[in-house]
Amino acid sequence: MNGTDVPVPTSDDVAAAADRIHGHVRRTPLIEVAPGTFGVDAPLVLKLELLQHSGSFKPRGVFNRALTQDVPSAGLVIASGGNAALALLHVGKQLGHAVEVFVPETAPAVKIAKLHHYGARVHQVGRDFAEAVVASERRAAETGALLMHAYDQMEVVAGQGTVGLELEKQCPDVDTVLVACGGGGLVGGIAAWFDRRVRVVAVEASGSPTLAAARAAAERVTISVGGVAADALGASRIGAIAWEIAQRAIDEVVVVPGEAILDARQRLWDELRICAEPGAAAPLAALVNGGYVPEANERVAVSVCGGNSDPATLS
Repeated sequence: MNGTDVPVPTSDDVAAAADRIHGHVRRTPLIEVAPGTFGVDAPLVLKLELLQHSGSFKPRGVFNRALTQDVPSAGLVIASGGNAALALLHVGKQLGHAVEVFVPETAPAVKIAKLHHYGARVHQVGRDFAEAVVASERRAAETGALLMHAYDQMEVVAGQGTVGLELEKQCPDVDTVLVACGGGGLVGGIAAWFDRRVRVVAVEASGSPTLAAARAAAERVTISVGGVAADALGASRIGAIAWEIAQRAIDEVVVVPGEAILDARQRLWDELRICAEPGAAAPLAALVNGGYVPEANERVAVSVCGGNSDPATLS
């Protein structure tokens, strides 16, 4: 907790989440890449969370919330740009809960097709994530289903923080972690776990710089969103939980342009045959375009957090 009425997870909450979801999620691999790879003159480690169930880090938080709540017969409902919906569908199947998802009309076709393939009840509502959230809240009130939030619930953020816990076990000497930021669930959870023991850098797309805008205004603000990574990073407002964590435990915010994100995504494919979605390439983009320059001997970890994209869009 903190001085506000916003509940914020601690490292103990993250550790408890790791125990709770053990056996439900994959321990995703960490790989080392040599200096010069991607044109970055430093050794890096990549946390390949795109290999998680459903193709992103999202099941960690969804499992943690579902396993700490009494789920009604109406099941679970969520709004999502795509990845949280896919995660909820996986969790619902594993735990035996009905699932209903609301996604904006702009959600990528590859994610919508995957949801329909696995039999989800999908509603495409509104032009952006915020409108889908309103629809999901209305539906939960109508049916009594447990409302899940893609990034702004205590249990969800604690669950996402297990990426950091796992990373530290795999790379105990890490100095800095670069993490994509949209609504802030992942970077907030990772920062909660490390609690200033390492440097945590949030990387945002120029089309949706929610945390950068909040820092500039010294408060959470609503912004217009768009750009190449809007499906994954297109929150119009940083989450309340992430904002509280950011003020004490996120060291830096780097905003990268869409062209740099697409370039980094292509480099991941060219160098390692990793098919990341644009939002997941944002942290690497910060290194490739010089938005973040490591110091000599700095041990940098890059989260590659999602892979739900069409490989045909890579050359």
